Amino acid sequence: MSDIPPDLTWTRAAPPEATGPGPWIEVAFGEGDDGDAPVYLRETSAPDNVVTTNRRKWDAFVLGVQAGEFDHFVEGLEDSPPHA
Repeated sequence: MSDIPPDLTWTRAAPPEATGPGPWIEVAFGEGDDGDAPVYLRETSAPDNVVTTNRRKWDAFVLGVQAGEFDHFVEGLEDSPPHA
């Protein structure tokens, strides 16, 4: 984890009404504003396990989520109890 900047600002991807420790996904953006700028992802239950990608791939992923390209991964979860 030595190549992960220590001063990142992590943003938790949790619903506004969510309470408790999760686990939740957290996202942090590294320095730079081009497509190669780093983006870091981690889970609150394992904060030392960080996945790194770049801004270009992150933006493509977010657009895919917004377009519903990954909806098949959550089919049937509508009936699951909400996370506390």
